[in-house]
Parts: sequence; structure tokens; C-alpha cells
Amino acid sequence: MKRKKRQGVAIVEFSFAMVVMIPLFLGTIGIGLRLIQSLRVAQLSRDADRMYARGLDFSQPGNKTTLASLGADVGLKTDGTGSAVVVLTTVIYIDKGMCQSAGYSLDGSGNPIGCPNWKKWAFAQRVTIGKSSIRTSNLGSPITTGPNPVTVDSTTGKISTSDQVSNSGDVANFVSGNPFVNINNGNLTTLPSGQVLYVAECAVPGFSMPPFAGANTVYSFNVF
Repeated sequence: MKRKKRQGVAIVEFSFAMVVMIPLFLGTIGIGLRLIQSLRVAQLSRDADRMYARGLDFSQPGNKTTLASLGADVGLKTDGTGSAVVVLTTVIYIDKGMCQSAGYSLDGSGNPIGCPNWKKWAFAQRVTIGKSSIRTSNLGSPITTGPNPVTVDSTTGKISTSDQVSNSGDVANFVSGNPFVNINNGNLTTLPSGQVLYVAECAVPGFSMPPFAGANTVYSFNVF
């Protein structure tokens, strides 16, 4: 082909190449940013649960500020705004001993009589930091309305032993099941009876770049 007839061919080839390269480039950016966001959420959830399980009281403003500083890169704030939420939950297994301590007697077989939450996991504390409307907990929440509401302390987030044992509205419902428990003929075989689990859940609105990265919420949880 003569030089004159080849003029402009490179532009056409370049244009066709860009039809493929630009979506690949944008897709790489979108997936990469979403991956970075997922890693940050997982790290925040892990750090929050590690501190929570070791007894750090996140109902205190100073400790909330500390957690918010760790989650600043995902937009966590302590005033209920921002673009992230951390839900901290303590759940406890209600065994025979707890039923007895709440005043329930035992039958001839040694089983509690009329203990509503026996052999169930109940909420002992719930603390939410950040924008709570982003996502609800996979464990559910204590039912604080209706004829028999669960009383959650407005400052500490703690729930009384009476509600833990006797109020069916305080039962935690593990969405995907509790991987740490194996109930065999009514007996808790994986963890000691009365075991407490500390659960931290973190969620942020997902980075969106359709069609490469959807706007689904990025979520991570840890259990200690």
C-alpha cells in the first residue's frame, strides 16, 4: 500500500484498540479500589473486635474516638454521620446455670422449668458507632418495642441478666448459623457452657463504577 493510502490507518487502529483497552483500564481501577476498600473494612472489623474482646469499653467517648481514628480512611465518625458503621455485640449462651441464677427451678431430669432462652444465644451488650442506617447486624437486634421490650442501657449498651435469660426478644439470630457451636442432643459441645462471644461487624457503602464495581455494601465481621 502506498504511503498516501496508508495515512490515517494508525488512528483507526488506535481507536479500535482503545475500545478494548479503556474498559480494561477502568475495570482495573474499579476492582482495585473495591479491593482496597474491602481490605480496610476487614482490618477495621478485626482491630475493633480485638480491642472489644480484651475489655475496651466502647461506650466511652474517648474509646469511640480512638476507633474512629482507625476507621478514618473508610469514613467512620462517632456522631452518627460519616460513611461507615461498626456494630459491637456481646452474646452469651444461656445454660442451665444461668436459668437457675435467674430463679428458675429444675425438673426431675435437671432441666430448667419454663426458662424461655435456655440453650439459646442472647444479647448481653450492643454498641453501634457510626452511621447505623448503612447496615443492620447479621445477629439481629434486641427487640426494644412491643409489649415486652428488651431494656438496653442508653449509655453502656448493656442488657440485664433478667432480659438475657427470660426475654425472648433478646435472642440473637445468626444469619448464617453460628460456626462456633455444635448442639448435640441439647448439649453445647464446641464451646464451654455459658461462653461469651464478642462480635464486631463493619460496613461501608461499596465503591461504585458500573458495570465494573457495583454499589453493594462492603461488609466484614470477626468473632472472638
